[in-house]
Amino acid sequence: MKFRPCIDLRRGRVVQIVGGTLRAGARVATNFETERSPAAYARLYRADGLWGGHVIALGPGNEMAALSALEAFPGGLHMGGGITPHNAEKFLRAGASHVIVTSYVFCDGQIDEKRLDEMMRAVGVDRLVLDLSCRKRGNGYVVVTDRWQTFTDVTVGKATLSALADCCAEFLVHGVDVEGKRAGVEEPLIEMLGKWSPVPVTYAGGARKLSDLDRVNALGQGRVDLTIGSALDIFGGDVAYRDVVTWQKNKGE
Repeated sequence: MKFRPCIDLRRGRVVQIVGGTLRAGARVATNFETERSPAAYARLYRADGLWGGHVIALGPGNEMAALSALEAFPGGLHMGGGITPHNAEKFLRAGASHVIVTSYVFCDGQIDEKRLDEMMRAVGVDRLVLDLSCRKRGNGYVVVTDRWQTFTDVTVGKATLSALADCCAEFLVHGVDVEGKRAGVEEPLIEMLGKWSPVPVTYAGGARKLSDLDRVNALGQGRVDLTIGSALDIFGGDVAYRDVVTWQKNKGE
């Protein structure tokens, strides 16, 4: 289990938002926004040896910012947000180790097998991350698309994780209901991912203190990586980034 850093982009700037508020034409609840460049964050992660983080473009107007971050940490970051078979190669050439796909592979609430196959052929299974970010509905967690506003008919569980594991290198799963709220992680979701995911998986959403790293490590049986965003001091929060780096270094020893 390891910490995975993030660079979330909106209108070309590094931000942290409340995930459930990202709607077209609506006011987005923003926790943090900075003049510090995306490339500066990428260089920081590179210097600290934090590989496998993600750059997420939240809407249009982020391409140049994303490319600058990827170029600053070649092979060290995944790229997500609006990825299709037609633009994926651009980000891979710029330095992304993987591309992250959500909405493109879903259609009418279902996994579009044709589109998924197109993505697999375009980038290769070993460079494809499937984003199964989800929201609670009833007793389960249901994948959401279109800026996390549209519920699909796909539930995150053993069957889905097993069926998709041969189609990608990793999963990325945001707990959308707590994303950006620093309200605590989605413990049942993390437990499920640790138990059932056949491939590496990163969970994001709700982390609020350093001890959440140990909590996720325990809940996920050491098989679920954690992204901390809004809670980090480099994004205006209270958790010291340097303490997280130290935790990661100690974990690797």
